[in-house]
Amino acid sequence: MSTHRVIDLQGANGNAFALLGHAVELLRQLDRRDEVHAMRTDMMSGDYDNLIRIFEKNFGDYVTLVGKPGEIFDDE
Repeated sequence: MSTHRVIDLQGANGNAFALLGHAVELLRQLDRRDEVHAMRTDMMSGDYDNLIRIFEKNFGDYVTLVGKPGEIFDDE
């Protein structure tokens, strides 16, 4: 994969179902289709923070997540 994506967790692409969909899409693009079931199970095994941690652990080289819960924005 040659492009780096940014996903705003405060937007429509940031809900748990959308992130699961992004994970499946990324696994397919990375030719890791055999990991889809295990990844879904792992991502759904805890709360939203767990899902984000697992997503970043697996796809942090390809996707930057912004607007995480508790993240402080400096508008100045």
